[in-house]
Amino acid sequence: MSKEIELTDPSLYINRELSQIEFNRRVLNEAANDNHPLLERAKFLAIFSANMDEIFMVRVSGLKQQVLLGIDKRPPDGLSPREQLVAIHRAVTQLFADAARCWKEELHPQLKKAGIHVLNFSDLKSRQQKRLSEYFEREIFPVLTPLAFDPGHPFPHISNLSLNLAVVVYDAEADETHFARVKVPAALPRLVPLKPLDPDDLLMPAVQKFVWVEQIIAANLSRLFPGIQVVAAYPFRVTRNTDMEIQEEEADDLLLTMEESLRQRHFGSVVRLEIAENTPEDIRQLLISNLRIGAFDVYTTSGPLGLSSLWELHKLERPGLKDPTIKPDLPGPLRFGDNIFSILDRQDILLHHPYDSFLPVVDFVNAAADDPQVMAIKMTLYRVGPNPPIVRALMRARDNGKQVAALLELKARFDEETNIEWAKAMEKVGVHVVYGLIGLKTHCKVCLVVRKGRDGIRRYVHLSSGNYNTVTARLYTDLGFMTRNDDFGADATEIFNYLTGYSRQDEYRKFLVAPVNMRRHFIALIEKEIEHGENGRLIFKCNSLVDAPIIRALYRASQAGVKVDLIARGICCLRPGLPGVSQNIRVISVVGRFLEHSRIYYFHNQGQSDMYTGSADLMPRNIDRRVEVLFPIENPEMRQSIVDNILQVYLNDTEKGSLLQPDGRYLPRHTLLEDGQTPFNSQNWFLNGRVPHPLAKEKAEGR
Repeated sequence: MSKEIELTDPSLYINRELSQIEFNRRVLNEAANDNHPLLERAKFLAIFSANMDEIFMVRVSGLKQQVLLGIDKRPPDGLSPREQLVAIHRAVTQLFADAARCWKEELHPQLKKAGIHVLNFSDLKSRQQKRLSEYFEREIFPVLTPLAFDPGHPFPHISNLSLNLAVVVYDAEADETHFARVKVPAALPRLVPLKPLDPDDLLMPAVQKFVWVEQIIAANLSRLFPGIQVVAAYPFRVTRNTDMEIQEEEADDLLLTMEESLRQRHFGSVVRLEIAENTPEDIRQLLISNLRIGAFDVYTTSGPLGLSSLWELHKLERPGLKDPTIKPDLPGPLRFGDNIFSILDRQDILLHHPYDSFLPVVDFVNAAADDPQVMAIKMTLYRVGPNPPIVRALMRARDNGKQVAALLELKARFDEETNIEWAKAMEKVGVHVVYGLIGLKTHCKVCLVVRKGRDGIRRYVHLSSGNYNTVTARLYTDLGFMTRNDDFGADATEIFNYLTGYSRQDEYRKFLVAPVNMRRHFIALIEKEIEHGENGRLIFKCNSLVDAPIIRALYRASQAGVKVDLIARGICCLRPGLPGVSQNIRVISVVGRFLEHSRIYYFHNQGQSDMYTGSADLMPRNIDRRVEVLFPIENPEMRQSIVDNILQVYLNDTEKGSLLQPDGRYLPRHTLLEDGQTPFNSQNWFLNGRVPHPLAKEKAEGR
């Protein structure tokens, strides 16, 4: 008799941090993929760099804090905090080298061929250098502040993610060498345009030239140190701990507490120092000593620091070097200009963004703001973005005398400042603004409109997997749903009573609500498939799968013969393909033009299927420490359409899809194609009118 496998065995789990790094490897692979237009590849390199910054600011900093405090809290994979830091260092060192190589050997020369020259100051002609020195005098010099470091001047504070120059100067009169720091102001463009100076450039309007701003500053440092010899200058960049701990129980005013915490973010402990590879050892040691870090925290690069600045290139008006502009659809019922509430009285509306326009969502809130029959609007807001039309609609609704309540989550990481400003603006016009529940982030996406109808009060609801943000709605894939369903309206009302008042309600008519009842019901749905054994079928699409109890439930399903397909874009801690444990589980990650953000959970249930979508990922933070909502798709035709025309399409992606291997690596599916097979790109299929594709013939019941 074979020994029963213990499903808590650490060898059955992939480390969360290493899985997140693997996701960023897939992002970097997109930067190296020459099937993308050139400026899109630069964009992917910028995204990779920004993502890695966040990993250090949040994840690495948290592990360092655990080591410092002697906390040996281990994830399901069993690695200690110190072991995780060692593994992360090993993985990211190679990734950073790959990123620098991608820039130097691929993107930089190819951009030059396309007429976009990113130049070194030292390679310019004298008249070009003179022109940039004039620019320095006019635009840069007035905002620079050199900070000396010597017995009379303490080591200056280096703010988070700032680009700096470590400057070595020699005072001949005193025969002394000194160190100074010059910060590159963030308000300046990182890539300074070089205006056409050569006749050849004027004849070639497609040619655009740029110079790194830190090199312009380094070449003109003598203006900052008159009478002193500038020996050398070396760029460096610091990453700090920005994972804020908010003691809400002790905060009388969460808004003021958040504002103070944001100010403190710039002063967190240093977790990473980036330097150029030519930085001499004495400067390196000076920085290590004064930033109070170890040699382990230093990363050298042969390329420019802070490649997230390549977003500046992506903003160039070069449409031939970018993806074509998408033209989103409107679902049939919305094309004829009918009143949105009249449409919802007749039928529900499903939106698949960005292929379906986000405009109906904006129109829904605008209509509610202006409709004299609307009495109240209640809405959760997580990432609203700059100049948000939905927030302005809520403010106008209040001006129109409607009752308006907005739960605006101040703790949406890295969007806190924007959210604080809009919270203040809404409060000024009388919107009832609340900031959520103590100890919980409010991440659900719900809008409730209460309207007088001929037969009494009617409630209209919009629910979504994505934010009420018109910018990200063009970049993220999400599902949105609008309905006048009475049970949905009642559940939405209860959700807002829970968020704005006091409630210990533990069941809802239709919704699965975290942290109230979601975990219990979700695992029960998996257990039901386990009962069906080999006739069971699960398809989950999410951003991340981390939660150990759900992973164990999926392992049990696989052991029972249930076929499980997981479309997990980012982190996945489950190991697929393990004999006797997960041999019936397949994990696919799709990384492409759009950020896969929708969450869809399908339970076959012997043909009487259940399907939920909404804001929640399968992570402990989502299920236990956030207010999340998953809502059912109850219309059988709509449910089957999502299976056939969304989930199955992603499962068939052989161009942007990668298969997770048992060892935690991802294998691009295009490498598995036979000669002559054409790769299938799911996102292009959605963009191109969703024309049937030969690979899309698989059914959800099998593979």
